Amino acid sequence: MSVMRGLSAFPITPATPDGRVIEDDLRRILTRLVRAEVDSIGLLGSTGSYAYLPLDERRRALEIALDVARGRVPVIVGVGTLTTRDSVALARHAAGAGAAGLLLAPVSYTPLTEDEITAHYAAVADAGGLPLCIYNNPSTTHVTMSHGLIARLAALPHVAAVKMPLPAQGSIADEVAALRPALPEGFVIGYSGDWGCTRALLDRADAWFSVAAGLWPDMTLTLSCAAQAGDAPGTAATEDRFQPLWDLFRRHGSLRVVHAAARLMDLTEADPQPPVLPLPDAELPALRTAIRAMGG
Repeated sequence: MSVMRGLSAFPITPATPDGRVIEDDLRRILTRLVRAEVDSIGLLGSTGSYAYLPLDERRRALEIALDVARGRVPVIVGVGTLTTRDSVALARHAAGAGAAGLLLAPVSYTPLTEDEITAHYAAVADAGGLPLCIYNNPSTTHVTMSHGLIARLAALPHVAAVKMPLPAQGSIADEVAALRPALPEGFVIGYSGDWGCTRALLDRADAWFSVAAGLWPDMTLTLSCAAQAGDAPGTAATEDRFQPLWDLFRRHGSLRVVHAAARLMDLTEADPQPPVLPLPDAELPALRTAIRAMGG
C-alpha cells in the first residue's frame, strides 16, 4: 500500500519564538501518534509551521521524528521553501535521514508559471527519490493548481499523491471522478480541511491529511476507518463529537486552535510562530468544550 494512503496525522512543531524546536514537547506529541498507529505522520506541513522555521531546525525536527517513530509509523515531511535550491537540499536530507515520503508546496513570492512549478517539482522529486505528495493549498501558497497541472505533475517520476483542499464549488465526489482518469493508476488523491474529509473518504478519496489527528489520533483514526469502510451512519455518529472543534477551525484557522489546544492539554507551552497570534482568550471556553467533547 502507498505510504500516502489512509490517515496522515499532521502535528504542530512546538518551537520558541525565535524558531528553535522544543525537542521534549515534539517528542511528547509524536509519541501519541506512534502509539495510536496512524497510517503516517505528516511532519512540517502547514500545521507544523514549516514556512516559519529555519532550515536547520526543520532538519532537526525530522531527525527527532524519525527517532521517535523508529520505523513503526512512516514519516512524510514537508520540504517546501521559496527556492528550488533549498527544497532540493531538504529533500536530499530527508532521503538520507530515512523519511518515507515528501510533501511539497509551491511556496513563492513571485507568481509562478506552470512551467516553473513543473520544473521545481521535477528537481525536488529527483533529488529526494521518495514518494512525493503535491501540496495543493491555494489558501496558503496563493497558487491555484488546475486539474491539468496536477496531471502534469503526477506524470513526473516519484510524484505519487496530491493533497487537495475542499472544493470551493461542486462536490468532492465529482472532483475525484474528474481527477481519476487524468492521473496514473494507483495515484493517491487525498484531502485536507478536516471538517470535510470524512465526506471525501466516503466519496472514495484515498487519504485524509488531518490536523485533528495530530492531537487526537485515536479518535480521528476511528472516524477515518469508519469513513474508509463506507459506514456513513457510524461516521456521522462519531463525527458529532468533532463538530465544536470543526467550528473553531473554520472561525480561526486550525493552526491557532491546535496550538491553544496543545497548551490546554499540557503538551507544550509553545504558541504559533510570530507574526501569527495565539487563539483569542475569548475562545478558550469554547475550546475547552471542544476538548471535552473529544474525550480529553
